[in-house]
Amino acid sequence: MERLCPDAPVPVVDQSGAAARPGGAGLAAALAAAEGREVTLVTALAPDAAGEELRAALERSGVEVVDLGLEGQTIEKARIRAGGRSLLRVDRGAGGRVGAATAAARAAIGWAEALLVADYGRGVAAEPGLRGAIAERAATGTPMVWDPHPRGAVPVAGVTLVTPNAREAAGFCADGARSPDVAAAGGGLLSAAADGAALAERWSARWVCVTRGADGAVLCAAHGQGPYAFPARVVSGDPCGAGDRFAARAATALADGVEPPGAVGAAVAAASAFVAAGGAGAARLGPVVGLASPGATQTTQPTSPTRAELDAEAEALAEQTRAQGGVLVATGGCFDLLHPGHVHTLQAARALGDRLVVCLNADASVRRLKGAARPLVCEEDRAAVLHALGCVDAVAIFDEDTPAAALERLRPHVWAKGGDYAAHQLPEAATLAAWGGQAVILPFVDGRSTTALIEEVSAGGIA
Repeated sequence: MERLCPDAPVPVVDQSGAAARPGGAGLAAALAAAEGREVTLVTALAPDAAGEELRAALERSGVEVVDLGLEGQTIEKARIRAGGRSLLRVDRGAGGRVGAATAAARAAIGWAEALLVADYGRGVAAEPGLRGAIAERAATGTPMVWDPHPRGAVPVAGVTLVTPNAREAAGFCADGARSPDVAAAGGGLLSAAADGAALAERWSARWVCVTRGADGAVLCAAHGQGPYAFPARVVSGDPCGAGDRFAARAATALADGVEPPGAVGAAVAAASAFVAAGGAGAARLGPVVGLASPGATQTTQPTSPTRAELDAEAEALAEQTRAQGGVLVATGGCFDLLHPGHVHTLQAARALGDRLVVCLNADASVRRLKGAARPLVCEEDRAAVLHALGCVDAVAIFDEDTPAAALERLRPHVWAKGGDYAAHQLPEAATLAAWGGQAVILPFVDGRSTTALIEEVSAGGIA
């Protein structure tokens, strides 16, 4: 986008490509399938070219489609983007009347380990046959997430988790669902909590989570438990599809036996990582083996991003930094038992450029380098601690003995390593030279090392 149209003060955009992806409920289904889940989407597709394209995209993503039929047109939403920003959205299609529930649709609802009702106000969630089948599952305590819409159906009673955003929740409460005492509590967190509690009582839902975009989420229950506040990690990126990522992750966590507070924490972390990685336009759709353990019984769930989400975030950050003309810095190590020496090195590395990615040795890599007794802290927890530091912008985990492959994917301008080498001795220096990058040394902080800490603890030197 470098020119203005001669007949109007509007930008001229040269089309470099186009990508078609499922949106709305279809995106939520595809994202759940990308976690390695078996996903069936009950939806209504029109018999037009866009409907056939959507069906094919869903099936390529590993989603089984149960089609109720749509007497109308497929809704299409096209975004025109330049420089990583949306300039215009063009909507096409008028929707139409949804067909009646089929035996296949009722069977899919009846056998599901968990249900996600992603209501976009087009009539599927209001279809009487489907609604009856959903209500039966809610009554039996089936894990269920209901993402409501102002033009959609009211959630059935007994839903595990209803997830309106803050604007929707305020609209649902505009007719007095919120008590007069809290109506004047002000905007933000307090109003979201008041709305969530009021809606949980009105809808007879176990929990209502009011999502607040970059401000995170608030989880409330009518029976007085909570509210729980979940801040979101501050990220920059494309928020398109973040609500669908949130709902899909919450549903899969509930399916694994995670309690609603843990499921919401995992969903907030997943949505933040999704935005940082480029949103719906950059999402990697399609079933990926090994990212989840369907059917596992758990009572807690980490609220940090998964390894796949971390890697996607790091690669997106690297691409964005280069595109904006910034300096990307990378550093690496095991970071077992994080101590002041680590923090000093990370802060010094971050000061060398505009963004810092930490390449973290996976558990197997640490064992090969440090011995069978290490690491003391697993890779997921080490990544979570690093990810939470203000000087770290992203974390990428690698399995090899050296970060060479990770560096080739990220292509940083600077590789900063703490130690007492000379820069030309760093094994990564030759890798960086391939694209004109530079390896630099950051001095160690004397007397600070994980090995020394372990030895001191083992000798009883620390109370």
